[in-house]
This record gives sequence, C-alpha cells and structure tokens, in this order.
Amino acid sequence: MKHIKENMTKILRELIRIPSYSEKEEKASDYLEGVMKNYGLKTGRKKNNLWSVIHNGDNLPVILLNSHIDTVQPAEDWITDPFDPGTDKEKINGLGSNDAGASLVALLGTFLYFSEMTGLPYNLVFAVSAEEEISGKNGIEQVLPEISPVHLGIVGEPTGMKMTVAEKGLMVIDCMAEGRSFHAARNGGINAIYKAMGDIEWIRNYRFPKKSSLLGEVKMQVTMIEAGQAHNVVPGNCSFVLDVRSNDRYTNKEIFRFIREHISSNVQSRSFRLNSSSVPTDHPVVVRALELGIECTGSDTLSDQALMNFPTVKTGPGNPLRSHTAGEYVLVEEINKGIDTYVSLLNNLIIL
Repeated sequence: MKHIKENMTKILRELIRIPSYSEKEEKASDYLEGVMKNYGLKTGRKKNNLWSVIHNGDNLPVILLNSHIDTVQPAEDWITDPFDPGTDKEKINGLGSNDAGASLVALLGTFLYFSEMTGLPYNLVFAVSAEEEISGKNGIEQVLPEISPVHLGIVGEPTGMKMTVAEKGLMVIDCMAEGRSFHAARNGGINAIYKAMGDIEWIRNYRFPKKSSLLGEVKMQVTMIEAGQAHNVVPGNCSFVLDVRSNDRYTNKEIFRFIREHISSNVQSRSFRLNSSSVPTDHPVVVRALELGIECTGSDTLSDQALMNFPTVKTGPGNPLRSHTAGEYVLVEEINKGIDTYVSLLNNLIIL
C-alpha cells in the first residue's frame, strides 16, 4: 500500500502539469490511460473518458468509483504557476490538485489495491470522466451505458472525506420580461425593466415549502440581467438569468412549472437533467460509513451524481473551500487518508 500511495502522489503531480480544461482533456486523458495500462489494467475509452473493470463474477452487483479529470480555468489572482505542483513533499499545489485530482488518484490507488484481491462480492469499475465542471454531454454520460447496470456509485470530490448522502440539483432558467419601447421623455410604452423587477422581487422573497433535512430549502438567485440600448429609450425587453438549486423534495420540472405560473416573464429552462440526488440512510454504504465514524452530510454543490440514475454518495480528500481558488492545493496526507478510507469503506461492504 505504501508503494501505491507514493505513486499516486507522483501521478497527481504529473497531471497538474498537463492543462485539462473542460472539453480539452485529451492530453491528460492520454497520460492517465498510459498509467493505467502500465499497471496492467484493461481500459475502455470514449472521447476523453476512461474506465477499467475488475470482474469478480457474473450476476454480482457493480460498484462504480468515479472522479473527473477536467478543471476550470485558473482564477485571475493566481500568483504562482497553476501548472506547477511544486516540490514540497507534504503539499501538492496547482490547478485541479484539490478539485478533483486528489480524489481521482485516491480512487485509482483504491482500485489498484482491490485489483490484486480475489473473491470480492461485487464487480468494481474505476471511471475517469470529462466535462464535469460544465456538466457536458461528453462526460460521464458517455461511460454509463458501457458499464451498466451500476448498483452504487462513489463519486470522488473534495469533502474532507465526509460522506455526502444528498446533493442539490441545478437548473438555469432564461427569463424575458416583455414591454413596449418608447421615448423616455414622453408618457407611453411599457418599461420591461419594471416588469422584470416585479418578477425578481417574487423570486427574491418566495420560499418553497418542502425543506430537506440534509439540503435545506430550494434556493433561487438572479445572477445576470440585461436591458436597454440607450438612456432615452424605454426598453421593450429585459432578460435575466435565474440560478435554481433544487433539493431532494422537488424535481427540476416541478420547480420550473411553479415558477412559470407565478411570474409574468417568459421562461425557458436550459436543461432539466441535473436533478437533486439522495441515498436512503439505511443503504449499506451509509451504514458502513457510520460504522467507520464517517460524518454523513448534504451538499449544496453539483457533481456527476446528478447524471447517475442509481444510488450514489460523494466523498473525497481535500477541502471544498479550496476548489476553484487561486493557490489551490492538497496535502499528501489527505490523499493517503482518502485511500485508506475508501479501502475501509469497500471492505466488508455488501450490496444486495
């Protein structure tokens, strides 16, 4: 195990040196595919997604270990080179080190550990997905048909090895308030900004009644607004964007229909596919986590869990507050603890 851990930190340092923005992960995927093959793993690949399977027997349940290879663009206030992992033996710097490189290599190390074992009561899949940061169509959805059916997914994201058993969904809604343009110096016209203001005030104050014990309430935020062409023209249109974070008590379609009924603006959802997810508290993986003293929580942020139609949990090394920040880093001891925790979680885990 010590040798595996040492190699995983080396692999992460190499990955950080390879830019892998969403939709541009090819070189990083090439590198990781070579690493997996050097370990003797048989790999599958679709676009920039990779996977490998430990097959222990027919008709056994399938457990998926998944994390993503893509990163966001570096924040503007990076001082050091975001693609330089540094030489500190206890700390790995760089873009994607925390989100989600640490989880990625910790899951790979876990997969390699179990690849040397026989008689496991499940088949194990390690999958590396692309385009997670943008919820792209060429990400995990490319892999799932190749490995289905899956009975449990463990998604690697920085949680400090807490286990997220519920996760909020995401829906982005484009809204258009329609008025009638007119000269600003005269009476007449219908100011679309004023119409939008009424809708925005409703959005600001409304609270969906069904709250989740782990995820709280549905959250709505207006994040962009645009109107007007000149100071002396009453605008005939005002567009704004609504960011909705759904809990596990509503589907995105239910929330969308309710919003459409209660505001005057025309509304259009960009997608309904990123729903909230949760796993029952009596699920074997949750029971096993509690036995190990792992704290189980909810998460406000989205991951590839939203695209998986089977039970999933989210857990991984690193601190979520470091994600998408300048100076992102992860500690080597966090990665090592992550591997140990994943191994303990999977040992004695029975999925019916």
